[in-house]
Amino acid sequence: MLNEKQERFSQAYVLHRNATEAARAAGYAPNSAYNQGYRLLQLQEVQDRVTDLEQELETDVNVIEEIEKQYEFAKNNGHTNSAIKALELLSRVRGANSNSKVRMDGETLETAIVGCLNVLGEIKLPSFYRSVISLRKFLRKMQKSK
Repeated sequence: MLNEKQERFSQAYVLHRNATEAARAAGYAPNSAYNQGYRLLQLQEVQDRVTDLEQELETDVNVIEEIEKQYEFAKNNGHTNSAIKALELLSRVRGANSNSKVRMDGETLETAIVGCLNVLGEIKLPSFYRSVISLRKFLRKMQKSK
C-alpha cells in the first residue's frame, strides 16, 4: 500500500513522465527530488500504481490525429511556435508508443528537415535555410552522379 507522497508521486509521474518533476510535485525536497524520484521508480508498488493510472487514462480520442490537426492549422496560419510545439508533442507521443526503432534513409531525412524548415520559414532562418537548400541540391547532384 502506498503512502500519500508515493501516491502523489505516481500521479505526477503519469502526468510529467519525469521522476524528478514528479518527486517535486509530490512534495519531496527540491534538492533530493532526483534521488527520491529514482528510488520511488524502483519500488514495485509504485510501478504497479503508475501502470494502473496509465490504464485508467485511456480515451477514445486519437491523440496523434488531434495533434496532427493542430500542427496543420498552426502551419497553415503562420503560427510557427505552435507548429513547433505540436511537432514536439508528436515526437513525444510517437516515441512513447513506438515499439520499434525508426529507420530513415537520406531522402526521407532530407524531406523531414526541409519540411520542418518550411514551417519555420525562410524569413526566420534565412542563412541556415539557404545553406540547407544548397546542401539539398548538392546531395541530389551526388545521387544523380552515382
